[in-house]
Amino acid sequence: MIGVLAHRVYRHLFFAQVIALIGTGLSTVALALLAHDLAGGQAGVVLGTALAIKMVAYVGIAPLVGAYASRLPRRMLLVSLDLLRAAVVCALPLVTEVWQIYLLIFLLNACSATFTPVFQATIPDILEDEDQYTRASSLSRLAYDLENLLSPMVAAALLMVMSFDVLFVLNALAFVISASLAISVMLPESQTLEEIPGVWRRVSHGLRIYLKTPRLRGLLALNLAVSAAGAMQIVNTVVLVRSMLGLGEKEVALAFSAAGGGSMLVALLLPKILDRVTERPVMLLGGVMMALSLYLGWLGPSFAGLVGLWLLLGAGASLVMTPTGRLLKRSCQPEDRPALFAAQFSLSHSCWLLTYTLAGWLGVNLGLTETFVLLGTLALTATGLAMLAWPRRDPREIAHEHSPIGHSHLHYHDEHHKHDHEGWEGPEPHRHSHHHSRGSHRHVFVIDDHHAHWPSQHKLR
Repeated sequence: MIGVLAHRVYRHLFFAQVIALIGTGLSTVALALLAHDLAGGQAGVVLGTALAIKMVAYVGIAPLVGAYASRLPRRMLLVSLDLLRAAVVCALPLVTEVWQIYLLIFLLNACSATFTPVFQATIPDILEDEDQYTRASSLSRLAYDLENLLSPMVAAALLMVMSFDVLFVLNALAFVISASLAISVMLPESQTLEEIPGVWRRVSHGLRIYLKTPRLRGLLALNLAVSAAGAMQIVNTVVLVRSMLGLGEKEVALAFSAAGGGSMLVALLLPKILDRVTERPVMLLGGVMMALSLYLGWLGPSFAGLVGLWLLLGAGASLVMTPTGRLLKRSCQPEDRPALFAAQFSLSHSCWLLTYTLAGWLGVNLGLTETFVLLGTLALTATGLAMLAWPRRDPREIAHEHSPIGHSHLHYHDEHHKHDHEGWEGPEPHRHSHHHSRGSHRHVFVIDDHHAHWPSQHKLR
């Protein structure tokens, strides 16, 4: 896995990601302390509202990113967003009212909702080899898990010698370093994208590709399973450990780290597994493992049992999330990657917005035992839907038929465009009226301008 860091461009982007993640982790702790300073006993309400605002920003902004990001230079876009995020976190220590926190959190996460899909869509253009890309995905998953484990401990150590306001400044510095790493390398430009008429069609372009692709409909269901399990762990761990088991803050931290440990273990092992096994059984197994961990919570486990459940839950979540980039890369044309990664970002966070609300409301109104069962049922149902939506037989190359069509769009002379020219059309890619005759052929199939619908299963051969 570490060998992929030999690629200079990816290495710079990876460390930019890691440094930005560490800074964000420090700000997460600082934000909780800032909310307590401003709101006292209502700090939980402030943080809950801020979390909801974060998810709304993610869900609403990401599709807009997919519509327009390909028109902007990637490197300058990433650098500008890092600098904007640095400016926003520098403003957080200056707030005096709760509404100011909400405004800055929205701006910060609007920038993140733009940065993350563009960053994720850039990596497959840098690492075109699938084995390298798989290892990069595992390394990225490992970085997220290490941040979840280490950032709270680093923040606690720093708070012994400085005030929490300084953590925001350190986060801003992390974003500036991330920007300097991004600007130090040349990034591949986005592929030329056909101009799509109408704002709504541009905004929904990635969503249409996503929802018309069977394997991605299965991925969406698995996103729901991940969010159901993750919301139970994130929202209710502190209640389980402090209120039900009567333990202290150290045990809360250990319980949180168990999920990260399970995820890290899978991230380390998964590249070798995916060399031998396709993604579908691996990701469905992850869904079953998460549902099982939630159902076992119904037994009212001891602290050691809870750690074991969260370890299983984290491992299952990593089995789903680590191969996700491979599915997205495989399911679109290169020029559509920003839109499709943005669709995944938006849809997956829609699931989190739903399940965060469910985990909190059910825990308070029905009890944690019942919440384990209901969220476990949601995770298992979602995994079953994924199994139905994602066909067992999922070849990359599909034989299919084309109806005759005449149209005009930006194109290269590929297997779909073998036609004569009169000399005025100009260099490729170019646009002119052309006709496609009826025919059938076989190639790697994705939803695009020439393939508006997925072939029926009985036609696959």
